[in-house]
Amino acid sequence: MSRGHMREFGCEVVSETVLIRLRRADGFGRLRGHFVQCDQTDCQYVDENKPPCPLHVGMFAEEIRVAEEARGRRDE
Repeated sequence: MSRGHMREFGCEVVSETVLIRLRRADGFGRLRGHFVQCDQTDCQYVDENKPPCPLHVGMFAEEIRVAEEARGRRDE
């Protein structure tokens, strides 16, 4: 998965185009899933992925699926 790959997204909250990327939300040895990170550090919803923030992991569903398939092949 290209977690570091940034892509543009027209954000309604800040009324401008932002850069977003998929990140892993790992914490102290246990996997907590993914979240979408944007480059707007001044936004009050940064790293929340909860309404009214329009970002959600479904935006990267294909990338997550491909990564999970690759991980499954490595584990076999």
